[in-house]
Amino acid sequence: MTRFTGRADFTHGRATRVGVLLCNLGTPEAPTPRAVRRYLAEFLADPRVVELPRWLWLPILHGVILNTRPRRSAHAYAAIWGADGSPLLRGSERLRDRLGEHLRTRHGEVVEVALGMRYGEPSIASAIDDLLAREVRQLLVVPLYPQYASATTASVMDAVFAHLGTLRWMPELRYVASYHDDARYIGALADSLRAHHAGAPRGERLLLSFHGIPHDTFLAGDPYFCQCQASARLLGTELGLTEEEVHVTFQSRVGPKRWLEPYTDKTLEAWGSAGVGDIDVMCPGFAIDCLETLEEIAMQNAATFSAAGGGTLRYVPALNDSAAHVEALGGIIEDHLGNWLANARGDADTAPTRQAAAARAHALGGN
Repeated sequence: MTRFTGRADFTHGRATRVGVLLCNLGTPEAPTPRAVRRYLAEFLADPRVVELPRWLWLPILHGVILNTRPRRSAHAYAAIWGADGSPLLRGSERLRDRLGEHLRTRHGEVVEVALGMRYGEPSIASAIDDLLAREVRQLLVVPLYPQYASATTASVMDAVFAHLGTLRWMPELRYVASYHDDARYIGALADSLRAHHAGAPRGERLLLSFHGIPHDTFLAGDPYFCQCQASARLLGTELGLTEEEVHVTFQSRVGPKRWLEPYTDKTLEAWGSAGVGDIDVMCPGFAIDCLETLEEIAMQNAATFSAAGGGTLRYVPALNDSAAHVEALGGIIEDHLGNWLANARGDADTAPTRQAAAARAHALGGN
């Protein structure tokens, strides 16, 4: 028999709030082989991430990959690890805090914001429980992935649904599927590049590098490739650039199968061999700087480009917790919260009604 969880301290008649759950990929607890192995074991076991039959994939994962890859990955994580820990976690926490301040300034104490990681800590389940403990009854899930992909956005929602399925009283639910074409997101990207150019000359070319996905998932109907292209076109238009001046590539491929093309590293090798000089590189699919931007792009791919004969690769940081990012996400969140905000403010102002509800529950033997 299924046992559904509830709250031992629950009392009827409390004022309710709306909750915003920011979700990101996750990170190892430390840049060590042991911690990275634990993280990769969870990440790579997700059937959304590796779409192979479990009977085939899990022996490969546990018998080969988790015995070889953690040491290499730990070295890469160590190259970007800060004194305060993981750049992805700390950056996500700062964005959470600034968004919380922004929304509370605009809407008062009826809005609560939490952060959950799809893999590792803080988990999505613990973040949901934290919001419920703060009297959240309407929950907006915001995966920090501008472009929808099954391996990212859908995987986040899998974790959300799995935990909600254990609860006695589920909150009302909404989620942001993508914001790849939102004018506020595009404007924030454009402003970040303009600010970058204020401190450095414009590069010969602008490269937009997105995380790759296997080509067969694109053929199966995943909208990710199309949404990346749409983001790139809109950003180019915002910047007054032609399609020939904005180059889209895909990074972070693993394994022998075909992934989305053109590949970032191969493109940079070709540009370097052709004698291309300094270039600007942005990664619009990453809300927060992480291993794939700070180590793979700004270190590995910069070295690849230079070694092939190119100039300097100037990486433009992710939006992170910038004021423009907070403003853009804040607007997107408000759009999705919609009538919940007014309802929550009204509930907070109806103390007599809530007191009557508590009295009725008490009369029936509740608390």
